[in-house]
Amino acid sequence: MHEQSPSLEDCLKLLKGERDEQRLAGLLLVTKFCNGNDNAALRRVYSAVGIGFLDRFLRTGMGEGTISSSGGDNRDVYLQLSVTVLAAFCRVPEIASSEDMVLKIPLILEVLSKRSGSHVVEECFEFLFLVSTSCEDGVGALYESGGLRVLASQMSTLADGSHSQELAIKLLQLMLNSVSLDIINNEYSLELSMMVAVIAREFAVLHDALKFEALHLLSAILSSKYSAPVHDTLRLMSIDIWSTYVRVGIMAILQNRVEDKMAPAEKLQALILAESVISILGERWLLGQMNLPGAKDTVPADRCLLLMLESSRVEVAVLLHELAYLKYETSNNSSSNAETISLKQQNLAFAFSLLNPFDENTLSKVISELNETVGVVLEYLQDAKDHGQKKGDDLLASVRLIGSYLAETPLRCREKVRELLDFMLSIEGEDEPSPFFSICFLLPMLCQITMELEGCKILVSCGGQKAVVECLRKLIGPMGCMVEDTGCIFLACYTILNLLLKRDQIKFRLDESTSFNLLIALAYWTEETDEPSIMMMASSICALIFDHTSEQALLNHPNINQSNIARLSRLIVRSLAACAQNMAGDMI
Repeated sequence: MHEQSPSLEDCLKLLKGERDEQRLAGLLLVTKFCNGNDNAALRRVYSAVGIGFLDRFLRTGMGEGTISSSGGDNRDVYLQLSVTVLAAFCRVPEIASSEDMVLKIPLILEVLSKRSGSHVVEECFEFLFLVSTSCEDGVGALYESGGLRVLASQMSTLADGSHSQELAIKLLQLMLNSVSLDIINNEYSLELSMMVAVIAREFAVLHDALKFEALHLLSAILSSKYSAPVHDTLRLMSIDIWSTYVRVGIMAILQNRVEDKMAPAEKLQALILAESVISILGERWLLGQMNLPGAKDTVPADRCLLLMLESSRVEVAVLLHELAYLKYETSNNSSSNAETISLKQQNLAFAFSLLNPFDENTLSKVISELNETVGVVLEYLQDAKDHGQKKGDDLLASVRLIGSYLAETPLRCREKVRELLDFMLSIEGEDEPSPFFSICFLLPMLCQITMELEGCKILVSCGGQKAVVECLRKLIGPMGCMVEDTGCIFLACYTILNLLLKRDQIKFRLDESTSFNLLIALAYWTEETDEPSIMMMASSICALIFDHTSEQALLNHPNINQSNIARLSRLIVRSLAACAQNMAGDMI
């Protein structure tokens, strides 16, 4: 006679039994035939077995408690069964969000930390994910119970693309979204760095939806304004294979070599990630190894660089077009439109930063890729000028690119630059009270073009010499913002020197107020330095100004006092002494 299979009611009777053996038998039966998606059945089973028994059952498996007839040989079985059952129960949202389940999170984390590589790991991650996503208390308990530290120790042991690895990545994402990144970066910089190395490998080797999860997670960790501690830790790593994984993953995204459908936003996210890694390791990172360890096919070392440049150019063109439409063509002044513009301006800044020139070894490739983009950027600036818009970080970033590009190719776009130079010199960043950074960004170009007579005429025709002098005064004067990198200062000095040396040919002179204010700033700049190059540069500019200034005009100017005269005198004397010393040294 055929024996009838046990029913759910039979299981419930066993689960409600007085002896632990009956409840164990009931749980074993439940796992064999109870559908994990049958929430109604799961509720009845959960109600029948009771949280008290489940707690004792779990602790027995962990070696911390006992149930009737338990033995040491059965602990692994009990642990596996208890965690499996708990994870199954948590598929019911109201059970997962209950206080009883939230209180189990520390225990499950303890199981994970001690059972690396065992069969119970996936069920542990399943439980943690279901409870953490069901309520805020769940993800809070996960973080407070040391979840980040446990994830950091476990993720490297998980198989690439496994369900456990996917859940671990999502758990990390939950914590990053729920807790201030400032706090996480300060407290767990080492753990985050360890996880970056693991996630980078997933980003490189996978070609499905999890690749995009890894991309967004890497971007969130590395592009945060609080990520300096993680950046520092990554720089100190003795093995930086993570950076190769990131480079390979970015290349796959930019080449559309992913099986899942990819939105355009993913390419932008890959560019943002590239900018973050460049800020950690420098621009040479783009020219590193392009193959995964063990791969036979060779890929040119500059492939990632060229792909990134091409993708950045496309993003810049698209974003500039969208911004021009939103700012100048639409009449929508809603807050949502303002937020859209702000987001696109941020994305534009990332794309622009990847188009800035690299070192000498890669500069030629960059210049050839920038030709078309610079034309688009100049048109965007022309739109802004036509609409009377001079303020904005997007405009400032545009000027920065133009200045860097034209410093290397000063003859390109000369007529357009002539038309827009006065406008570009007047652009202000969002938080600037007056133009400063736009002038600094244009100094490499201005220094180059003023080496020729025609370039001097272009700058003077729009009154740009006053902007350069005012920028230099802000950099070196008594009320100036002194900078550690003197490159910008010397570019301004050389530009002014070029103009002064050619002033008779271009029939130009600095007005007295501008000249005398510059003299005061140069005197302050050199007062506390013995650097010969600084003294010679300052004294050369002063001498050229003195050459076209009467003594009476100098002494009568309201901004020139005896203290300033004394500083200028000391500068000339020290400069002559240094020159004499150098000449004596050459004669020996």
